[in-house]
Amino acid sequence: MKKVILSIIMFAFAIFATNAQDVAVPVNPNGPDIKFVKTTHDYGTIQQGADGNCEFKFKNTGKEPLILSNVISSCGCTVPSWTREPIMPGKEGSIKVKYDTNRIGIIGKQITVMSNAKTDRVVLNIAGKIEPKPAEQMPEKNLNQGAAPVNH
Repeated sequence: MKKVILSIIMFAFAIFATNAQDVAVPVNPNGPDIKFVKTTHDYGTIQQGADGNCEFKFKNTGKEPLILSNVISSCGCTVPSWTREPIMPGKEGSIKVKYDTNRIGIIGKQITVMSNAKTDRVVLNIAGKIEPKPAEQMPEKNLNQGAAPVNH
């Protein structure tokens, strides 16, 4: 009997706990809003050591200043830099990303943008493939086959 009562109490607690998490924070309809020109940059197939820079441009389409609180990448090989000052309504900003192209293989990284916008998190993506540089060959020595060895 104690197990049944304990099970009912645990079940009721679980129901109340999940319902408490569904409370939504109201969104300010006049707040800032962020709109990106593109959310994915595809490098295509590039060679090792190529330029790994790209830029994501955005605009504040809201009615209040937009502030990017943080921009983080999914890996240390991807380094973002961004507009630190508030972006006024109707103005533009950018996030520049540098990817370390000395790593060979498929690129699939994410950059998470956190801000005070209506959509407080936006995930940007970079993709592509890095191939190794072609091997440099040493020039071969051209031997003159018609010459005779010289003996001293």
